[in-house]
Amino acid sequence: MTTDFKQQALQVLQIEATAISELARFIDQDFEQACQLILTSTGRVIVSGMGKSGHIANKIAATFASTGTPAFFVHPGEASHGDLGMITKDDVVLAISNSGETGEVLTIIPVLKRIGARLIGMTGNPASTLARLADVHVCVQVEQEACPLGLAPTASTTATLAMGDAMAVALLNARGFSADDFALSHPGGSLGRRLLLRLEDVMHTGATIPMVPMNATIKAALLEMSAKGLGMTTVVDENGVLQGIFTDGDLRRILDQRFDIHETPITAVMTRDCITAKPQMLAAEALKLMEQRKINGLAIVNDQQQTVGAMNMHDLLKAGVL
Repeated sequence: MTTDFKQQALQVLQIEATAISELARFIDQDFEQACQLILTSTGRVIVSGMGKSGHIANKIAATFASTGTPAFFVHPGEASHGDLGMITKDDVVLAISNSGETGEVLTIIPVLKRIGARLIGMTGNPASTLARLADVHVCVQVEQEACPLGLAPTASTTATLAMGDAMAVALLNARGFSADDFALSHPGGSLGRRLLLRLEDVMHTGATIPMVPMNATIKAALLEMSAKGLGMTTVVDENGVLQGIFTDGDLRRILDQRFDIHETPITAVMTRDCITAKPQMLAAEALKLMEQRKINGLAIVNDQQQTVGAMNMHDLLKAGVL
């Protein structure tokens, strides 16, 4: 038997896309009530589910936790054997079951009620036991699974995951969660570097800053550029205040003008109104600025416009920002 893999895959994507698009009808009063319940809670969100729903619950808990809503996953089977001790009366439990009749989930509900935790049920069956026992029910019903046998959770798990994302982002906005807040929970990897790294962490400072005085010649500037290896040099006055910058690009522009590099002062050819940045600027913002202005290097100045650092694209590349 031959299988049309492409056609089958397209059919699956179409079914799952339809399932997600039809979730919009369930962004209703119950959804708002569930979000409000979590937003006003003084505890955490405990997300629980069994089997494939458990895998989705785990991811939803992780998304909540990384977007400003303290949350963690508890396996309903383990909960019956001691892990219910993690849950307090101040917590909100988000229990996930497509059928709404998962035994391991239903078993812990009486204990949750006794503890005093609030319960949000997320199911594909509004008439189910879980939906009936929950304080709030969020529906994730789908018309059909993408599995041709209608057995393997496919469209239903996709819809549940999308609804969890919708809830997490709605709560993120309600909390005023910012990029800085996000960075605090993502310090590792390239994401953390992009969000947390500032120019003061990567810039060249002290004797490594390419710098010449205003009375320097073009030759002196070229020697400084060569020695420091940033493809540019800053030009400063006697107080270290930045007066201009001279770059590889400036050098190319003056090559056919027959300047005497031994006698011509750098002030005659430098760029005076140069782009600068402050040490506290995020490296990711500096990268965007450099890309927009099509420059390869930046002079870093303090509030008194004194040159305190310098950097180029290579520095951002080494730091993992690019």
